[in-house]
Amino acid sequence: MRILAVCGMGIGTSVLLKTNTERAIQELGLDADVEIADIGTARGAAMTADVVLTSSELAAELGDMGVPIVVVESFIDGAEIRDKLGAAVTG
Repeated sequence: MRILAVCGMGIGTSVLLKTNTERAIQELGLDADVEIADIGTARGAAMTADVVLTSSELAAELGDMGVPIVVVESFIDGAEIRDKLGAAVTG
């Protein structure tokens, strides 16, 4: 599975989201890789992603990407990321 972490600039907050998503993947026992992207490159990067994680503001900008978009309120809340990601990948 490929997970795409998207933030506005693809630098600071996406790295934070990536780190916490990798922890969530371990806790969920998933076989997945996490990549980061900024809002400008996210659409192209999502073509090979299974799930996109981002904020509500950026989710609205991204629109329909053809894959599930998981909206995360706090990029530092590992429990939120784990719970929302788990719900998205298990149906």
